[in-house]
Amino acid sequence: MTSNASTRFDGPRPRLLISAFVMNTTSHIMGGQWRRPEAQQHRFNELKLWTDLARQLEDAKFDAIFFADVAGLYGDYDGGWASLLKKGLQVPSNDPLILLSALATGTRDIGLAATSSVIQSHPFQFARQMSTLDHLSDGRVAWNIVTSVLENAHKNFNATELTKHDERYDWADEYVEAAYKLWEGSWADDALLGDKDTGVHADPEKVSKIYHRGPRYSIDGPHLSAPSPQRTPVLFQAGSSGRGQQFCAANAEATFTLAPNTDVAAKYTAAVREQAAAAGRHPDDVKFLQGMHFVVGGTEAEAARKADELEDSLDIEALLAHVGGGFGVDLGGLPLDTPLGDLETEGSQGHLTAIRASVRGGNPTLRDIALYRSRANRVVGTPEQIADRLEEWQDAGIDGINIINQTIPGSYTDFIDGVLPELRSRGLAQAEYAPGTLREKLFGAGPRLNERHPAAAFRGAFAEFSAAAENKPVTVTA
Repeated sequence: MTSNASTRFDGPRPRLLISAFVMNTTSHIMGGQWRRPEAQQHRFNELKLWTDLARQLEDAKFDAIFFADVAGLYGDYDGGWASLLKKGLQVPSNDPLILLSALATGTRDIGLAATSSVIQSHPFQFARQMSTLDHLSDGRVAWNIVTSVLENAHKNFNATELTKHDERYDWADEYVEAAYKLWEGSWADDALLGDKDTGVHADPEKVSKIYHRGPRYSIDGPHLSAPSPQRTPVLFQAGSSGRGQQFCAANAEATFTLAPNTDVAAKYTAAVREQAAAAGRHPDDVKFLQGMHFVVGGTEAEAARKADELEDSLDIEALLAHVGGGFGVDLGGLPLDTPLGDLETEGSQGHLTAIRASVRGGNPTLRDIALYRSRANRVVGTPEQIADRLEEWQDAGIDGINIINQTIPGSYTDFIDGVLPELRSRGLAQAEYAPGTLREKLFGAGPRLNERHPAAAFRGAFAEFSAAAENKPVTVTA
């Protein structure tokens, strides 16, 4: 067992934040593994699969179950999109927001995080959905803010092409501003009275329209939901490009990373923390959850054998289709030794940079890309070796892990039974939940966003919003 001392920490290491990274589909990230006999993710349409998993994770005291999502197909592979259906590459997939409402009824403490893109739902409607979920879950909801890298997703919502990379973040800037106004600025905490004696249900002097006017949205309000336990859900974001880092530093409370190694993670976390401070936040206002998957064995030999078996089950073409779809490039029909070259894309630029950084010379082949997808962020070993490795990631600035699965529920069962006891022995995993909302559980502060967050600027804005005549609305810029 390694020492509990660290150059990054003055005292004992803090515990890791631990989340399960899933998607309501058969083939999420590790293409082909759904075919393994023990894998149950092909039952993704069955509610019982997810309620059982959520209860298992809650019994193990995971912080959250984190649902990925897409709003379209991963482009073309090998000349068309038929192969995506054959591979089951995130199609069919279901809406995580609806699933979260069901999971809220069967759990008490675990956080419920859903991905939703700014392109797929109007901010007025989305803000209402999240407030409703936050009410129904007693304040356990989180939102993973994405801008969608898939051209097909944009074409599903009135666009004729993929919106350019930086423009997507301009869009996101306005989207979150509108949502913040609804969540934070439309209702006073004590506006909802429900006074049966006087018959006054809500005090109109303490509820305001927001009169948002921006390049994309015109929203009068008021927010149709009264303030939920957290008001604004816990905010996740996963942008790793330069513009994505800027958005993350300004808005995210936690960011989901896929750094290829600890050196890259250290640079990324330092850069975002520096930008957060420049934006008026504290560097530690942003927590970093590294996407990782684990192959656990009682011995090194057992772990290595299990890793080989899992790799034999991978569908290489599904992996390439997944990565290429994120880039907006068809990688099908080419020899695996074809170099990627000087690819420029409006797709997932941060991911492209990470793949190039993982290969000597910075020019990966298609085979490198497939191996990157299957081996990057993978830790193979005994529980002690895995815990040692996680301490190294902590030293690189990582605050937690978002666990990618090979199989459901097996990947989580192996981690819970094998690795969690070792982490708890080192003080790196919680044994019980803290009371309160998800934000209180994760960060140990209050249920609401702290005063340094940009959303806090809209608190107490009731008089300002209300003073704006309806024919002279407040004008804002994105």
